[in-house]
Amino acid sequence: MPAPRIPVQEQNIGGSSPCAKNPPLRTAHHPGGPCDGPGTTQRSRRRAVPRRDPAGPARTGAPDHTPRRCAIATTTGDRSRSRRPLAGLLLLAALAGALALLGPGLLEALRTGAGPGWGSECTVETAEGRIGLDREQAQRATTAVALAARGAEPPDTSDLDDAVLQRLAEGPPGDAGPSLSCRATAAEDLPAQELTPSGLTPRAQRLLEAMTDVFGEQSLGGFAPGGVATGHGEESTHYDGRAVDVFFRPVSEENRRQGWVLAHWLVAHAEELEVQYVIFDDRVWSVHGLRGQWRDYDAPDPGNEILRHLDHVHVDVLRGGTR
Repeated sequence: MPAPRIPVQEQNIGGSSPCAKNPPLRTAHHPGGPCDGPGTTQRSRRRAVPRRDPAGPARTGAPDHTPRRCAIATTTGDRSRSRRPLAGLLLLAALAGALALLGPGLLEALRTGAGPGWGSECTVETAEGRIGLDREQAQRATTAVALAARGAEPPDTSDLDDAVLQRLAEGPPGDAGPSLSCRATAAEDLPAQELTPSGLTPRAQRLLEAMTDVFGEQSLGGFAPGGVATGHGEESTHYDGRAVDVFFRPVSEENRRQGWVLAHWLVAHAEELEVQYVIFDDRVWSVHGLRGQWRDYDAPDPGNEILRHLDHVHVDVLRGGTR
């Protein structure tokens, strides 16, 4: 008589060891134990069959390692959260560095950048508000005002707003000050230049001649034949023959308004004449400045009218070269 057949799930595989009947599942958290024999792997063992528990969800015969997994996940989350304050600090440091680099020009641009005229190469603050101009219009307007002041024939300005011409000629009501601002781009790959016999570089000499054509003879300083070596601040552009001072003395309301007529003309022609800085009446304009706005000028001695540039317009041209 044949022996009774033993069901597969109850066969004693590999001998009488109690582990053979229900070998434990090998996992990443449970690499094995005393019941694991040679060659026993996770794939070679039978997966535990889930069984239902009336009081809860399905369970398996394998050990429950959920608490340990949660601990690992919680640790990872804690590390991620600990990095967030550090990332925030790094972002704030980057923003602070950018503000320090851009300086007050950024705040001035944010204050004046919106509204009518935004996006124009030049703007004029008038009694009717800000009016935008392209560079050619600004050059024509400032030249017309300067020539008219000398009694010379101005260029045609019939296409320009009368409010623009009036403000450029008379200045702001109440007190003299800047009315026109222009964006400009510093020319690249300019050659460095040496002094000419006049004491100016060819670039500065061309600027002086252009001013004379429009404004006539002026009271000039800041250069001399053969150059100057004293009388100005350390590393002054005057020593390089790149700067000219135009005087409007004595300091008075009328002379300040005349000085602003010249300063506006220089800013409107800055890109064409390769101007770098214009300084006058406690204000400074730079070709490197953000949106071409005038900024406050910090004089080394606030009590000195000359150092504050109250009595003269300072203009200098780009150096050129690699420096």
